[in-house]
Amino acid sequence: MSTDPIGARPYPLTISDEQWRERLSPEEYQILRQGATERPGSGEYEEVRPAGTYACRGCGAELFTAKTQFDAHCGWPSFYAPSDSDAVELLEDTSMGMRRIEVRCASCGSHLGHVFEGEGFATPTDERFCINSVSLVHSDDA
Repeated sequence: MSTDPIGARPYPLTISDEQWRERLSPEEYQILRQGATERPGSGEYEEVRPAGTYACRGCGAELFTAKTQFDAHCGWPSFYAPSDSDAVELLEDTSMGMRRIEVRCASCGSHLGHVFEGEGFATPTDERFCINSVSLVHSDDA
């Protein structure tokens, strides 16, 4: 995990570990609160959606839009940018013997996934926000 454990700093939504366990399924808790990763290809949002928004499963804050989602063929939903630069928090993650950038919800601190740069995707930012489907809730825009 990152050098800043989940829950180590205050977020706008701060609830107890017990409340998180009541609110989330065991798999959701493991990913959002303990920083685990879902198996590649197992999530419901890997397929690019034509419209809508993606919110944090932990708190409902809007994180990404379908118009920034792209098919990276990596096994997880991929976005080239968050819906707002303040929607996510980026933290250095030196776990697993490598340097990565962890993506967290800026409202509740839930682990979302990682962001990678310089992979050569034809996107406006050359970034890939590789996000766990379990961390997201999709809704269609009306």
